Amino acid sequence: MLVARSIALFVVAALFEIGGAWLVWQGVREHRGWIWIGAGVIALGAYGCVATLQPDGDFGRILAAYGGVFVAGSIAWGMVADGYRPDRWDVTGALICLAGMSVIMYAPRDH
Repeated sequence: MLVARSIALFVVAALFEIGGAWLVWQGVREHRGWIWIGAGVIALGAYGCVATLQPDGDFGRILAAYGGVFVAGSIAWGMVADGYRPDRWDVTGALICLAGMSVIMYAPRDH
């Protein structure tokens, strides 16, 4: 159950962080304005809060593992929000990152 909770928190964190960054990008690069930028900043702050809810208390481990989720999530976000079509190397790289995340977070540890 802890693994399922952890994965769900990673997904929510990714939605807030990637969505927040995308909103800021839209506000600045696509000239959509301060409301988009402000919403992005709020979402990025929410990401930081969600990350603290992980059952593991090691900041470095959580952030390192989250990196894999961020990579795969960013590609997925680009597909949905911007029509981006990843090639086989994008997909392969994202899968490698997710495998790394799984090892970092869920490998059995001697403690």
